[in-house]
Amino acid sequence: MASTSTSIGSAPPPPLPKESSVRRYKFLWPMILGVNLSVGAYLFMRTKKKDVGTEAGEVSEVPNSSISSAAAISAVAEKQATDPAPVQPAVVHEPIPEDQQREILKWILEEKRKVKPKDHEEKKRIDEEKAILKQFIRAKSIPSL
Repeated sequence: MASTSTSIGSAPPPPLPKESSVRRYKFLWPMILGVNLSVGAYLFMRTKKKDVGTEAGEVSEVPNSSISSAAAISAVAEKQATDPAPVQPAVVHEPIPEDQQREILKWILEEKRKVKPKDHEEKKRIDEEKAILKQFIRAKSIPSL
């Protein structure tokens, strides 16, 4: 009977206090902080590289994901209000020699031959374009634009 009285009279050992998740994963927090800082620095430097190539009067074509659209619109409006749009003269290129024009036309014809038409109308259009290219290639002189 002594054995039964000791098992009934004794209480089970008290449960161990649970550690908080912050203390349990304390080695993980510095790593998470470092990764977040490095990703933030990478994104910051990447956006700076895009902005370096634009001039004062130009606006970058691809807006930053970190800038809200309202802020981007107001910045564009501010730049346009302060700087009048510079007028750039038209650039006149040297004429391309006729033999190079023929080579380019032959290359375009080869590329047209590689195209796989999706339907009958597209095939007709491609055939017409190829016929025009062949006429230009066979002509004695290529018309200048």
